[in-house]
Amino acid sequence: MSDPISAPATPPVRATDRQRLATLFDLGRQVTQVLDLDALLARIPDLIRRLVEFDAFSVYLLDQRTKSLRIAYSVGYPADRPSSVRLGVGEGLVGTAVADGEVVVANDLQHDPRYVAIVPGMASEVVVPLLYKSRPIGALNILSSQPGLYDDDDGEIVRQFGVHVAVALENARLFEREKRDADTFETLAEIGRDMASILDLDLLLERLAQLVKRVISYRTFGVLLLDERQQELVMAFGLQYGARVRLPKVKVGDGLVGYAALHKTPVNVPDVTVDPRYIRVVDDVRSELAIPMLLKDRCVGVFDLESPEHDAFTKRDVEILELLASQAAVAIENARLYQAVSANEKRLETEVRFARRVQTALLPTALPRRMRGIDVSARFEPARELAGDFYDFLLPESHTLVIAVGDVSGKGVPAALYSAMAGELVRSRTFRRRYTRVNTTPAQVLGVMNTILRERQLEPSFCTLCYAAFDLKRRVVTVSNSGLPYPLRISGGEAGPVVVPGIPLGALDGSEYDEVVVPFEAGDVFVFCTDGVSESTNASDEDFGTERILRAAVEVRDHTARQIVDHVLTTEASFRGDRMAADDITVAVVKITA
Repeated sequence: MSDPISAPATPPVRATDRQRLATLFDLGRQVTQVLDLDALLARIPDLIRRLVEFDAFSVYLLDQRTKSLRIAYSVGYPADRPSSVRLGVGEGLVGTAVADGEVVVANDLQHDPRYVAIVPGMASEVVVPLLYKSRPIGALNILSSQPGLYDDDDGEIVRQFGVHVAVALENARLFEREKRDADTFETLAEIGRDMASILDLDLLLERLAQLVKRVISYRTFGVLLLDERQQELVMAFGLQYGARVRLPKVKVGDGLVGYAALHKTPVNVPDVTVDPRYIRVVDDVRSELAIPMLLKDRCVGVFDLESPEHDAFTKRDVEILELLASQAAVAIENARLYQAVSANEKRLETEVRFARRVQTALLPTALPRRMRGIDVSARFEPARELAGDFYDFLLPESHTLVIAVGDVSGKGVPAALYSAMAGELVRSRTFRRRYTRVNTTPAQVLGVMNTILRERQLEPSFCTLCYAAFDLKRRVVTVSNSGLPYPLRISGGEAGPVVVPGIPLGALDGSEYDEVVVPFEAGDVFVFCTDGVSESTNASDEDFGTERILRAAVEVRDHTARQIVDHVLTTEASFRGDRMAADDITVAVVKITA
């Protein structure tokens, strides 16, 4: 029986190789668990040292925009060198490894023409390109002062570790980007709230420059606002190296900012020296970013950022600034509207104060002269700056006193203008008898006023008016009314309203008015009020009412007309309490003294 044929023996794995493989597995697991980029970079040299010896070590990362390699972390390098090192792809041993995508092992650096000396005294080097999905992202650079120290096995084991490092770096970068984006959006939300609370345009623009600096690095920053009439972009705020600057106006369509405004699109120019649209204003500018501030489809201005660095602004910068520009557009428009409203308010306040002075000046301040045996007083309290109530004391003849109390529908400026017109009609119709032989009665005065107001077509406004003519010879008062609360009469032991109904002036064509003639004697008191007095309400929504007016007047009937007016209004104010007056209030009193 022959011996069986034995299978070829497998070469045994050396202990050092098994240890290396076990170490590599452990290192790969450790490196992929670190998500903080700075912590990961600091961890890599400690892990590399378990695979190969070195005197200096660095991690290069590739800047995808500039295609240059910079040192992100180093051990054993001179303190001042790493931050200044920039290698192009294909430059030096590091650049060669990245360009070719292959491991480079060099054991005689002093005679290798590709070597770029950064760390003094180095003799051997291993460079492993870091590839992520076949795309270069950087390199691991291992240096030793011993010549001939590294071989291909060292390069291969570090290459396998580099696969894990590349994945870990991309994961850390992604994590950092997401964290940075979350922080940025939180900052943008904070900026939005901050800007929305500022209504002063100059303060808003100054604050805007500070807020932009939190999310984008710039050397020069400007906010240009669009003058729509002139079609010019005007520098509203500008900063250069932190100092305020003033820049010339730019026509829409001119330059990079004018192009951004005209086409309502961001303009990011990596190198302004080769862009024919660029207008040179600031020295040493290399790159510029112009972002239009859009409010719906309307451009209100442009952000302009400039930098002395080539290709300083990224796509992410554009996206962030577009969000910020839309927030700024709303805030700027709000600030502009607030400025316009404030200016209008100041103008209106001035005009209203003057109008109130005019309205007050139109009211009589004292009883007409040469009047004997009669005491008159009145007070008028507007619910707003301007009112629709009015009153007047007129002396068309030496023995006749006319008192007119009116109330125009509505409040504010329209009511004040209407009341001024109605008051002038009262005066003109009353004094007409001085120049004609026609003796106009109160009812006729109201009828003529109604016709004139209807002709002016001022509906839906109307006027209620009580017109009373006191004849001191005949000792009678003739009263006509067009919807004002009935006048109140206190005579002897009697007190009550003088009932004279009527349709408001200006309400209907052809309205006719009644009048009543009431005798008076010494001691009689007549009280005229607008509905703001009787319809005044307290906290329980009760009306002050005619009865309370009458009761208040009776309580002080023996006092002067002025004291009667004051007592009625004091009683009404006490009844109303803390409530604001809902309507204009006017009280007029005529007291027969002889």
